[in-house]
Amino acid sequence: MAKVPTKRTVVAIWLGWAVIMMAYSALVPARFSVVRPDKVLFWTPGSTAVNGAQDNKYYLQDPFLERQVAWDSEYYLAIALGGYDDPHVDRVGESFGNVRNGPGFWPFVIPQGAGNVREGISLSHAFFPFYPFVIRLLALPLSILGLTSIGTATLAGVIISLLGTLAATLAIFEIGNQEIGRNGGLRAAFYLLIFPSSFFLSVVYTEGLFLGLAFSSLMLLRRGHHGWAALLAVLATLTRAAGVVLIVPLFISWVQASEWLDLDLEWRQLYFKGLPWRTIGKALIAAAPLIVFFIWRFSYFGMAFSRVEDEFFGRGLLAIGATYASWREAFFSLFGNNPQAAAYYAIEFGAILLGFTACIAGLRKYPDLAWFGLLIIILSFTSGPAQGMHRYVLAAPPIYLFLSNLGRKPAFDRVWTIASILLMGIVGTMFIFDMWAG
Repeated sequence: MAKVPTKRTVVAIWLGWAVIMMAYSALVPARFSVVRPDKVLFWTPGSTAVNGAQDNKYYLQDPFLERQVAWDSEYYLAIALGGYDDPHVDRVGESFGNVRNGPGFWPFVIPQGAGNVREGISLSHAFFPFYPFVIRLLALPLSILGLTSIGTATLAGVIISLLGTLAATLAIFEIGNQEIGRNGGLRAAFYLLIFPSSFFLSVVYTEGLFLGLAFSSLMLLRRGHHGWAALLAVLATLTRAAGVVLIVPLFISWVQASEWLDLDLEWRQLYFKGLPWRTIGKALIAAAPLIVFFIWRFSYFGMAFSRVEDEFFGRGLLAIGATYASWREAFFSLFGNNPQAAAYYAIEFGAILLGFTACIAGLRKYPDLAWFGLLIIILSFTSGPAQGMHRYVLAAPPIYLFLSNLGRKPAFDRVWTIASILLMGIVGTMFIFDMWAG
């Protein structure tokens, strides 16, 4: 009789995956190079040309683990080492007057008497603080290795991403065993590690940490550990804005526990019994991600986030008009004269279709996971620019359960494994060479 897979098996697969990801990042550039610039999107040629914008980013030039950093990695390293107003990062909003750079008093605007006057707002404000904060903490003991400050922070960022991925893999393994049964969890965990965009889980990006926090929160919630689940949900919210969506499974669990009935009291009952503080406390725990998000949102950092997203990155909440225009153009790119754009958007639309299908299919069986994943995809898809969806759908757990169900059939399991790994190789290669990977 075949042995039932254990967490030890999952850890062994994750360890092998991590080693392969690191080796792949070293092997690919040693064997071949790519022709610059990348013409996949209208703005990428200027950034990816020889001596273009990507070649002049201060935090992306250190040779140590240089293949694990590109694009947004710059901002995480800048925040970790120099704070949100690090002088090496580009800024927006110069026409809106001066802002102060220095030791801020979070969550309030830096007072007039502190710091130095600088124009504009750093692009780093578009990124949440928890991942850079953990990088900074881990970089302290790693400094004994004698690397440069950037190299040390990069190593810390990669370690955090890999450990976050391990947590996510173990969580989806347990959830998969609950929903699918024997071997279902192992397939779900494996499909997570080989997903076409899973290369982002091994680099200095938030994906690894965010998935680790979010999936672990969902797992703990299913175990009945609401307090710990809420804590991880708060940390996920401070890692990526999408973490606030974890309030939905937290709220579903709170409602299913029927404790909200204790709040349905008349004045006479309140007089004799008093307020149901225990129930109120549990309601506040369930709402913790939303409470923390709003505290951040109405702070200086939240306001700066909105300005940078609007003026530079072009993203916003439910930007329906911009979303329609950008994805309409993306769809026509599939049939245009730019094969790079056609190939890129084929992956994007495939990820979107898979994400929506998996989440909708799971609404009845596992509503906590399905609503979380569905909202992640909807909010990401409707934020404006037509890019990055194959990376954003990584955070939707139903995808791996859906694939695991299909993977019961050996033919699908083998075919999907081949296709997914080949696509992951393409995405990883683009990232390694500082081309646009999503």
